Amino acid sequence: VLPTSTDMNLYGGIYREAELILTERTAISPLYLGSDGVLVHPQTVGPEKVEGEIEVHITSKGDNSCTLNVDITSPRGERVFSKRQKARLDGKPVSVAFSVDNPTLWSLRDPALYTVTASIGEDSITDRVTVRTGFRSIGASTAEGLTINGERTPVRGVTLYHDNALSGGTLTPEDYDADLRIIRTMGANALRSAVMPHAQYLYDRCDEQGMLVWIDAPLHRSSFLGDVSYFATPAFEQNGLDQLQEIVAQNINHPSVVMWGIFSRLWMRGDDVTPYIRRLNETARTMDPSRPTVACSDQNGDINFITDLIVWQQDVGWRRGSTDDVIVWRDQLQKNWSHLRSGVCYGGSGFLGHKSYTAQSEPRSNWMPEEKQTRFHEEYAKNLQNDSLFWGAWIDNMFDYGSSRRPYGINGAGLVTLNRREKKDAYYLYKAMWNGAEPTLHIVDKRRRLRDYEKQAFRVYSSAGTPTLIVGRDTLAMSEYAPFQYRSDSVAIHGMIEVKAAAGDLRDSVTILVGNVLKPKRTQVLRRTAGPQTTN
Repeated sequence: VLPTSTDMNLYGGIYREAELILTERTAISPLYLGSDGVLVHPQTVGPEKVEGEIEVHITSKGDNSCTLNVDITSPRGERVFSKRQKARLDGKPVSVAFSVDNPTLWSLRDPALYTVTASIGEDSITDRVTVRTGFRSIGASTAEGLTINGERTPVRGVTLYHDNALSGGTLTPEDYDADLRIIRTMGANALRSAVMPHAQYLYDRCDEQGMLVWIDAPLHRSSFLGDVSYFATPAFEQNGLDQLQEIVAQNINHPSVVMWGIFSRLWMRGDDVTPYIRRLNETARTMDPSRPTVACSDQNGDINFITDLIVWQQDVGWRRGSTDDVIVWRDQLQKNWSHLRSGVCYGGSGFLGHKSYTAQSEPRSNWMPEEKQTRFHEEYAKNLQNDSLFWGAWIDNMFDYGSSRRPYGINGAGLVTLNRREKKDAYYLYKAMWNGAEPTLHIVDKRRRLRDYEKQAFRVYSSAGTPTLIVGRDTLAMSEYAPFQYRSDSVAIHGMIEVKAAAGDLRDSVTILVGNVLKPKRTQVLRRTAGPQTTN
């Protein structure tokens, strides 16, 4: 079953909530693809009116018909639609047309939620199911990028995997709330559920808080090793189709979910996966034509031209070349494939404990210092952020996660550590760029407090204007290297020095020790020899 290839640990057992559901003989079905049995399909959405259909699945042990009632309540608690109709119980879903005048549309700034209640019974109600939804239109074009209700919405996204140092894969509501606080404080407005969906609780909170969501189907390949991620067998393909249908049915009512992920980082090797991707894409579009499909790709080939949106996973300058080469790639994309609705995704590992204190430190095997991750993000942010060619930028990824295939058992590409205790430097870079409500001032590389070379330069992230930097008793000029990134000239210092940054009302500081403090002192041994000793 999918996924057959992933870098993420797949922990065993039942790790989501389980329910025992008791119903009457005739009830709204809890058996349709694991959904609530009530699926809302807005077809036309505008500020004057919303029109669509509500798909209700009913199960019965013996009855031929029933009375179905559907009510819609506004965010203010007012009933804005009500309909009662006889429903034939022939195994097919019941479709109820609806319209709402002058709706309050769901958006990032105003995540307005409507309540849809389906009930069975004429004189007395024998079963009732209530779901929440929101009404908004989603558009995508090369000229306007991604639009919500006709308004261009630049996507500032992060990839979210399924792990936590305390909970593992059994993430609790408290875990999700804490993660969302960190994500929102950084200023991101979108998250990607990588490999497979998260719990419904997370999407409920995204609905309420105005956070965009991309949910992946599990047709996924690990970023390294030669795993087979696709098997051209009927059973394998049906399993993938079943999972995709369940994902759509279970999450279709969430207004925060704005795109369906079809595949991620597939190789064009072995069996031709293109026809299968087309089947998956057509399935998602048939079940829900209101949302675009999306894929994440780091390969060439026909697979990139199937989904509505494509996100290019880039690591130019990480393992080879220079980060400046990403501009060459970007220009080639603009020249040859500007008609595609493209987003970009990037990231690299950085471990806090991998510190180089000396100027001539030798590279080590599997040595992934935080400084390398920081520089990578600085250059990509400088070259790609706010580029009109891309409808969105996705950081891969938000939090470190368990990966038993890797040397340290962890994928360290997160902006925050697996235990959520430490935010890496790159986190503050994006907070400075993305969070316009809460100013940021952050001295970069504060964890490297011991340094053995006297010439030092400093970097500061600031969204509160050009920072003032004081090193010991000296004030150093800072220049803007890129938006929100400031750098100082080199200065010769020795010993224990306090470095202080100020911008507006914000302050940050660090104390470093500079000099040959890490080298062992040479011990002189005086040997006595026969005869008198003289001192010169």
